[in-house]
Amino acid sequence: MSLAPAVGPATGPDLTVELTGLADALRRAGVDVPVGGARAAVVALAALAATEDGEPSRGATYWAARLTLCARPDDLAVFDEVFALWFDRAEWAGDVRRGVTLPTYRDVPVPGDQADAGDVEVASAPPTASRLEVLRHRDVAALDAEDRALVAHLLERMAHRPAYRRSRRTRPGHHGRVDLRRVVREAVRTGGDPVHWPRRQRRPRPRRTVVLLDVSGSMRRYAETYLLFAHALVRSQPNAEVFSLGTRLTCLTRAFRSSDPQRSTDEVARRVVDWSGGTRLGEGLAAFLDRWGRRGTARGAVVVVVSDGWERGDATLLGEQMEQLHRLAHRVVWANPNRARPGFAPRTAGLVAALPHVDAFVDGHSVAALEALTDEIAGGRRA
Repeated sequence: MSLAPAVGPATGPDLTVELTGLADALRRAGVDVPVGGARAAVVALAALAATEDGEPSRGATYWAARLTLCARPDDLAVFDEVFALWFDRAEWAGDVRRGVTLPTYRDVPVPGDQADAGDVEVASAPPTASRLEVLRHRDVAALDAEDRALVAHLLERMAHRPAYRRSRRTRPGHHGRVDLRRVVREAVRTGGDPVHWPRRQRRPRPRRTVVLLDVSGSMRRYAETYLLFAHALVRSQPNAEVFSLGTRLTCLTRAFRSSDPQRSTDEVARRVVDWSGGTRLGEGLAAFLDRWGRRGTARGAVVVVVSDGWERGDATLLGEQMEQLHRLAHRVVWANPNRARPGFAPRTAGLVAALPHVDAFVDGHSVAALEALTDEIAGGRRA
């Protein structure tokens, strides 16, 4: 269905094609476009065009696309940038949208070839999708300042899904036990004969996610990236907990409650006094279990330990504490940034003592590895 005759001159472009292309560009930029969003945008634009004497302005096109293609407030900035880049390359760009300032975000992929932009000049072109794909697989310890900024934006937009468990509370469903109360109530309406057999199934509840982050000197090159990962995790999961492990244990959950990543990082720097120091994982885990773990924080939770396994203390103590943690938690996942290196083998005393009590041993050196870690948190099963 083409809306060109209804919304503009007969020689104008097919807005159905343009809005469909915009929806595809938004998906490639990381925006969660609803199913059927492009069709809804076409219908909304047709309705707005009828109120503007049949010729939609840039503002009408913007609001029709924004209200139908952008479902999350966190995606509005990305939507503004992609919208500007997409329609500036069209011949019918029209009037400049009033009252809205388009910010410039360097991490937004360019939807289409910049060579087709005509007379539009882009002072600072965003990175292409291929460059972002390369950054996803590069070791974050070897990135420069510009690439680290792009990685920070990728981590902030990363989707964190918690694992779920069945609670004792129930809800109406298609499976489970028969709801006898509803059967009796509905049987009264049919003369005492039970025609329908409604059921109730147990309601799922999100599991707690606990992150134990090694901030010792050997993890210095990766700790900053994992702080951004933890910030996005705490912001998306209200029951998530984050602790730092070094020469002591520090709870960092409250520091990540701020919506500003820089403010959270500054607060972490103020609280963590053993940053880039020694490594005493066994003593840190013992403190965590004594103060938080056995009291409910680790019970039934998915615990993620981020460390390279260099233990300066007693490795036997680390193994004992990992065994206790494994009994309390639903799953224990160990992320090691060095695991992806050629020739790697878990030969350190800390890893040798800890790995028998780990359900999943995964990489942790890149954005792609962190995305796999989030999938492991959400969908993995206990071995």
